[in-house]
Amino acid sequence: MSSLSINSTLGDLLDNDASKSVLEKHLPGISTHPQIAMGRGFPLKVVAGFSGGLITDEALEKVDSDLKTLG
Repeated sequence: MSSLSINSTLGDLLDNDASKSVLEKHLPGISTHPQIAMGRGFPLKVVAGFSGGLITDEALEKVDSDLKTLG
């Protein structure tokens, strides 16, 4: 499996237990958000742009850093 990052699709990140827990750590409730299905095919970095400020650049950096430690 290729390494996960904020350039991975939201669906890939949510379908992997380890990366899903990283998302929930920094973005609580993201996996159960009512509109999350619409973003599954897009990279997390792109979804952040549509989040209306809910996913901040700071949160993206923390998520990306933690995802890189997963390998």
